[in-house]
Amino acid sequence: MNKSIKFGTDGIRGNASNFPFTKNALITLGYSISQWATLKYKKAPQILIGHDTRESCKNIKAYIEQGLMNFDVKIIDAQVIPTPAICKIINTDKNFDFGVVISASHNKYTDNGIKIVDAKKGKLTVHDEKIIESNFKQNWKNFEHLTIKKNGSIKIWPDAQDYYIKILIEIFKPTFLNNKKIVLDCANGAAYKIAPQIFSIFGAQTICINNSPNGKNINHNCGALHTEMLSKVVIKNNADFGFAFDGDGDRVIAIDKNGDKINGDQILAILTQHPKALNSHSVVGTIMTNLGLDLYLKNNNINLLRTHVGDKYIAQELHKEKLVLGGESSGHIIMTDYLNSGDGIFIALRTLETVILENINKLKQFKNVPQIIVNLPIQKKHALNEKPFAQIIQKYKNILKDGRIIVRYSGTENILRVMAEGNEEELTRNTAIQLAKNLEAELH
Repeated sequence: MNKSIKFGTDGIRGNASNFPFTKNALITLGYSISQWATLKYKKAPQILIGHDTRESCKNIKAYIEQGLMNFDVKIIDAQVIPTPAICKIINTDKNFDFGVVISASHNKYTDNGIKIVDAKKGKLTVHDEKIIESNFKQNWKNFEHLTIKKNGSIKIWPDAQDYYIKILIEIFKPTFLNNKKIVLDCANGAAYKIAPQIFSIFGAQTICINNSPNGKNINHNCGALHTEMLSKVVIKNNADFGFAFDGDGDRVIAIDKNGDKINGDQILAILTQHPKALNSHSVVGTIMTNLGLDLYLKNNNINLLRTHVGDKYIAQELHKEKLVLGGESSGHIIMTDYLNSGDGIFIALRTLETVILENINKLKQFKNVPQIIVNLPIQKKHALNEKPFAQIIQKYKNILKDGRIIVRYSGTENILRVMAEGNEEELTRNTAIQLAKNLEAELH
């Protein structure tokens, strides 16, 4: 019974069959969240809950709600809905105090996650996370003595997606996508229904792929992590643009009319030209942001501020420095005039708006510096600043002395990421591969 939960870079995440995604653990987690919320919000909190298309979401939601209901809370169930829609709705509708999202974002269907979002500040502070972790530890220890009650209420909100659509309609000009042919890859995820509807409302001729979720095909060889199919469909249909979302809709990757991939770094470069970002002296990226974007920004008198990987760190830096634009290569892009977290649909629309306003012909705004990433599956996270790992990493940093090497653990998957970046592609590739092989030998 001596188990605990731990918030990662994007909530609590793991295999949906394992702890803490078991019935009693989820009831305890819901109980612990309500316990925290009733103290934080000083009233009966109103919660918006939603999820993606994974087959595990239904049971997870039911058990979480059972735990939440022990306190005087009002739960509004938006059902299948993109994570950013939850974030934007609770930020707009002042009746909501916080949101609960059940999703593992870009992960495979066998994983799931639970994310808690404050209506005003977005992702929880470390302080709030620690309170919930502490609550859970105590409640789990005494689970057999917990009295499960039903003090709260639940109401289904079938029109939640329509509310989100109305928000977007007020931001962009009607029919601004007239005469544009756009292919959308919905990753068989939470955006499968709403994304094509929104693009059609703005006048686009919309072609949609991977929009038939079955509970198991979310992110499977599709979406923001696998854009090969989207690229082929864009070329085949002579489309103007393609956009790929991930399972919960907070990431977006673009495809140009030639079928070339336009990642988050390139999207950031485009968005620096949007009227809302024109006066920004800095843009926020991460340690993984390509050096090519850094050089592009410097040529335009803009600084690049780097953070740890994770859009919550991007959001924190944007808030601290009072900036408008930041994001990750993976497609998490934040524009703070709209929201303090990523929204794939909104960013796709604003990218198109920028391209149209500024008459941008080429989506690739700069040449990427060769960057090679090798992902190593792991069973255990060893300290990378200790022997022998630190020495191995330093050895290859000395080899790639004019480039960059970043070795880090993923915050959402059991993976060690090895990144090498340098002007000489062959040397950079060999360095990344050999470093990964050396680390892999020590990891097992």
